[in-house]
Amino acid sequence: MPYADVNGLHLYYEEHGEGTPLVLVHGGLMTIDLNFGIALPALAEHHRVIAVELQGHGHTADIDRPPTFPDFAADVVALLDHLGIERADVVGFSLGGLTGYELVISHADRVRRAVLASADHRNDRAGEVDPARLPTEDDFQAMRDAYVATAPEPSAFDAVAEKTVGLVHSFAGWTDDQLRGVQLPVLILVGDTDFIHIEDAAEAMRLLPQGQLAVLPGTTHMGVSRSTLLAPVIEAFLRVTPHGLSRSQVQKRVRTTAIGGELRFCHLEEIPGKRRSVEYILDAFGLLARSIDLR
Repeated sequence: MPYADVNGLHLYYEEHGEGTPLVLVHGGLMTIDLNFGIALPALAEHHRVIAVELQGHGHTADIDRPPTFPDFAADVVALLDHLGIERADVVGFSLGGLTGYELVISHADRVRRAVLASADHRNDRAGEVDPARLPTEDDFQAMRDAYVATAPEPSAFDAVAEKTVGLVHSFAGWTDDQLRGVQLPVLILVGDTDFIHIEDAAEAMRLLPQGQLAVLPGTTHMGVSRSTLLAPVIEAFLRVTPHGLSRSQVQKRVRTTAIGGELRFCHLEEIPGKRRSVEYILDAFGLLARSIDLR
């Protein structure tokens, strides 16, 4: 099994597929397989997927270091250095999404584009007052089972859980100005019954100069990680979103709506000399893309 010795960690990671590097960062108390088991195979068809397990998660042992998002992000950057990768696309879910925020804010030179799923830049997590939006007992049992099956110290789950919950509850988030300073394409993605409210996700999208928003229908926080729509939406964003252009060169708007059994992911792009509308329709038959050049 591959490990990278970085920042005092024996950091576990996996590689799948070929293509543009794509880093996957899992949610709190989850493993690569538990978080991305459904989405990863599809993403690996078009990308060199590098999935990492953070400090104290999965195969990566905990160390005597309080968990922080700057350290998590620095560990991901150190892994890129270890692999000789200058820049990569990043997908983070929940705790991994918060790590993704830190990456695009503090290490923007290492990120091409980012998908930040089910993570609140203010860390308000307003939907937690509704039990129906929260992880279930079965979800927590799955986390414990995955940890016991993979961790170097299977008995440490409760200690790691306490540290992880402490980190999330004490974290103050990022400022509006920090988000306004992110000059790369970022997709904010949530479920419509996520405990991250759609209104908060939309606010982050508006603050980000190249922000986009996708909302998965009929999907809770944990449901995002299990959704069969997750990989197609990520792929749609990565395929239609250019990188290396300034905000003055690219103006985009994305609208995601549910119509019957379909999810429509609409992308309007303006570049010098061309205006193009791209509509992705996701249904039971897969992904259909329609592109119309508008003069």
